[in-house]
Amino acid sequence: MHRFQTLPSVLGLAISTTSFAYALLIAGMSSVFAQQAIPLCQPPNTGEYLLLVVSPTANNQKQLRSALPSELKTITCKYLNETVTRVGGFNKIDDANRWARYVSNIVGLSAIITTRPTTPDVQPQLQPPQQTPQQTPQQTVSYNPQALGEGYAVLVDYYNRPELVNSVQQVVGGKVGFVSYGQRPYLLAVYTTNQTEAYNTLQKLNDRGFIASIVDSRKVILLRSTVRL
Repeated sequence: MHRFQTLPSVLGLAISTTSFAYALLIAGMSSVFAQQAIPLCQPPNTGEYLLLVVSPTANNQKQLRSALPSELKTITCKYLNETVTRVGGFNKIDDANRWARYVSNIVGLSAIITTRPTTPDVQPQLQPPQQTPQQTPQQTVSYNPQALGEGYAVLVDYYNRPELVNSVQQVVGGKVGFVSYGQRPYLLAVYTTNQTEAYNTLQKLNDRGFIASIVDSRKVILLRSTVRL
């Protein structure tokens, strides 16, 4: 008789445990679906300068949209491993630069400026191409990874084509470094605290058909100060 009296409580415990596990499963599935709902960032149109504002939280995104005029097109998307707000429609680098400074001063968020060449020699895209393995330009100095300081870094996506090193060197008129940004390798065309120099370099690379971006140099890890084939 004692066994039958405890059976309801045992069943109740089993049902409660099952319900709790089911709730955890649903919550986990919802979290996965929420993460999958963020699309990958689309590349800029030809001749367009794109602003990618690092905005990982919903509050960041809300503050940013409140600070920007409604005529600017914004969308939340994934760039490398970061959640960003894509702000497009800029035809001049000065306009993109002005809004990047505005976002930094008013909202306190950092931004990446990127563009699409008018006559690209490689297929532009914001997500890394699926290629294996990544080829690495040959090093000429010892491997000593270190974070860059405050300033601007102009990065070139070499798309698994290390032969682009010489071409980039011709454009910038000097040596090219090798860095990591967002856990991806890039050629470092210029690292400078001079904003004008950074944007002029981006413009020259764009005119020559390279996929280049201006980023916050504090988030860039220098792997090799000089590379060559």
